[in-house]
Amino acid sequence: MDTMHREISFSVDVASAFVKERVRLLITDDLQLISPFCTSIVSLFTKLGVTNRNTTEELHFNIGVDEVMNLLISSLVSKTPLTETLLKHKPVAELNHDNNYQAVHIDPQTGGETVLMEEDNISIKLIISKSKNIVCYAEAGEDFVNLLFSFLTLPLGFVTKQIQDGSLKGCIDQLYWSVQDLDAQYLKSNHHKEMLLNPKLVPGFCYNSLLGIEEAAYYYLGNGLTTDSSLIHSNRSSESFKIEPADHNSSARGFLKGPAIFTVTDNLVIRPISTIFELSVLDELNVPFTDIEERVMLMGKKLALSLLVASFASDSALTNAFISEPYQE
Repeated sequence: MDTMHREISFSVDVASAFVKERVRLLITDDLQLISPFCTSIVSLFTKLGVTNRNTTEELHFNIGVDEVMNLLISSLVSKTPLTETLLKHKPVAELNHDNNYQAVHIDPQTGGETVLMEEDNISIKLIISKSKNIVCYAEAGEDFVNLLFSFLTLPLGFVTKQIQDGSLKGCIDQLYWSVQDLDAQYLKSNHHKEMLLNPKLVPGFCYNSLLGIEEAAYYYLGNGLTTDSSLIHSNRSSESFKIEPADHNSSARGFLKGPAIFTVTDNLVIRPISTIFELSVLDELNVPFTDIEERVMLMGKKLALSLLVASFASDSALTNAFISEPYQE
């Protein structure tokens, strides 16, 4: 028997703003949020080495789409994004080219157990240069590439949450910790603060459990949907439900058809497996056949998070996630 389908429209309560109206905050060049009190201003100027008011100047800017996008980019690669965006008018877009950079610490409580159930782990084969101690490339199935592609769907706040020691080149982590320390009088609600510090994915975007990010639960309230469960608790007549994707079978999720094998370079260039492409990678790295070894690794939750953070912090993501000492499992 045919199932009847009909389209139902709901209004969704989304956060158009997180800070209360008429609230004033000072934003430093490295995106720290501080209260606009005299003691805070004096402390900031002292930190910057400004001792004479005559050496300061007040400027006014019109902020549009271009400035916002440049500020976002600069916050990922610079410690002075306001200066780069508003005074120099261009972001400083550079990544760390040093394979021996300080690896990002993953909190064990966030990273979870290294080894999960066998079906939750992902197997990959690394082709390593023994003399240079780098990953030349990896050969992996669609499950690994699906995981890499899922990095593009993650909220920036989730990525920043994994960083414990400020290892990113930019200062987006300063913004995250500023929100965490911000007094309740400035934010619209605890729910809005939670949305920033522990963002969730829209239902259907969560590829697997390795990264530990949750899907948002939507609640029906009145004639609309909301993610704020506190509104449900204060309204007993409301009905709550969680939106599930049409196909909620996790084994069917992903972005690629399978089965398939791919070549993934150290800087996360992905190609269908090709001997010619792999030879060109070795040639570009000046790595002879006699210098390579194969290593099969089983990637669990901690390594998946390390790879996520390394993809933001370095252009040698595989090396820094799988070979650098702090990442070894």
